[in-house]
Amino acid sequence: MRLRNPRALLVIALAVLFIALSVFSFSKIWLKQGKVEPLAVSTPTTHTPNVSDVPTTPIVGTKNNNVNTYPTEQVDVVIIGSELEGLYLARAAADEGLKVKILDPHKDFGGQILQSQMLFLDETRDDQGHLLVQGRVKELFDGFRNAKIRKLPEFATYMNKLVKDIPIESGIVINEVEQISTPDNMHKIGSIVYSNEQNEKKKITATYWVENSDYAALISRLDAKRLPGLEKFYGQKDIEYMSAGMMMKFKNVDWKKFNTAFNLLKPEEKSKQFGGGYVSDSFAIGLSGMTKAYHPSNDRVFLRGLNAVNQRDGDVLINALLVYTVDPAKPESIQEAVALGNKETALILPHFRKTLPGWEHAELGELPTYPYVREYNHYEMDYVLKPSDLLSGTMFWDNVSIGGYPLDLQGTSANKWGIEMGRPDKYGMPLRSFLLKNYDNVIAAGKNVGSSAIAYGSTRIQPNTSLAAESIGVILGQLHGKQKLREITPEEMAKLQQYLSLHYQIKLTGVTGTNKISGWNEEEIRKLDTGEITYPSYIQTRKKPVPKK
Repeated sequence: MRLRNPRALLVIALAVLFIALSVFSFSKIWLKQGKVEPLAVSTPTTHTPNVSDVPTTPIVGTKNNNVNTYPTEQVDVVIIGSELEGLYLARAAADEGLKVKILDPHKDFGGQILQSQMLFLDETRDDQGHLLVQGRVKELFDGFRNAKIRKLPEFATYMNKLVKDIPIESGIVINEVEQISTPDNMHKIGSIVYSNEQNEKKKITATYWVENSDYAALISRLDAKRLPGLEKFYGQKDIEYMSAGMMMKFKNVDWKKFNTAFNLLKPEEKSKQFGGGYVSDSFAIGLSGMTKAYHPSNDRVFLRGLNAVNQRDGDVLINALLVYTVDPAKPESIQEAVALGNKETALILPHFRKTLPGWEHAELGELPTYPYVREYNHYEMDYVLKPSDLLSGTMFWDNVSIGGYPLDLQGTSANKWGIEMGRPDKYGMPLRSFLLKNYDNVIAAGKNVGSSAIAYGSTRIQPNTSLAAESIGVILGQLHGKQKLREITPEEMAKLQQYLSLHYQIKLTGVTGTNKISGWNEEEIRKLDTGEITYPSYIQTRKKPVPKK
């Protein structure tokens, strides 16, 4: 049909003209907005790439001012630090098929063993004298006892074998810790950015992170609760840790003459000349009367009774020189301790030459460049071991170690000789005491065990925490990321403990420890745990409750 109405034709023509003008105007505006106007915008200080310049995935090694694209590595387990105890976890996890990496904040490998030269090993035994040392660490302790592993190179060979084929980066600095909140209101470490010795930044992700340093290099950066230390026990205002030790090394010692001369003396003569003690073909223990006769050059150092080992060929190593108020988290404090300790060792040498038979021609050996750090902060784990746990011989459903050793609190500036708070028979150490509270994937190793400051006198000993670390490493391998450590049920734990027994000869169940606080009431146990009761003296005078008729 044709339109014959002139007015209708005019309306249509005007509408077409309006649409054409609108399109033309919009195209001009669009073109103007799309043009770059360098004079109208200040030059940015950093380059912002166009969308087409941004890669869809980070390029390894590429640095960008706005996007951190560090070289990234993904593993199953990261160990922070190279202390001996945590290395057992690394070895076990790797043998169980996990990808493990060690990042060491210290420039040199080996922690208190190789750097502090703390080569005097304390065995753990129960009240009947039965050896409690189990797992891989038993090879080391057997070698030490049998004089096959006594010198520094022999320890180094052992430790290098322990970490064979496990990658290690030493001298790292933790720059950033990515923390994630989980649906169940826990924290979780997602990744860490760290710098290596060449100051190159790298990023690493892992399923689990293990704190294995002597100053909590990782945990101290987290939202973790510090537990009261010995400062509370001694009523001090400032934080203070157990004294650090400076190992003393001597050469040209006639140990045979020393051993023979000492043991020819009658008991009363040993007591008069040396304050008693014990000397054998391999060890010299005590002789505290002789050490008391030495007067230190300043109040920060102290010579206590000897823990001396015959390293063969005239070489002797002694753990007896204490240095007080050392903070392992401060490099300047560490260096000060080294200077104080090594200076005092040179002053002690003439005293030993004069008072000990066979030491007349003794000379200084190679001195350590790092102190033996006994203690740092204690952080809250899922379960914190208490003196009552140890002295009652408590065993846990989630045992990862069987421990033993006196509650030996080494000296502080408040009590230079230290104090013994009791002698357990044997006790269990639960998995929960190695899981950082409120964190989904952080494990403590070695000195970082969840323990009160008093219970730590025993829990800190190497065989105790070495066995725990190895057990945890095996368990991680068995779970292989399919289940969290915290999700293990008692039934599942029993199967894992059976696996440890069958494949690693580690016995964690069916063990009974003597309960030395049987019959104690709640108030007595509370005072024991807080240190208000010193077990060795209290047990001598404790009045047993009168039984009700």
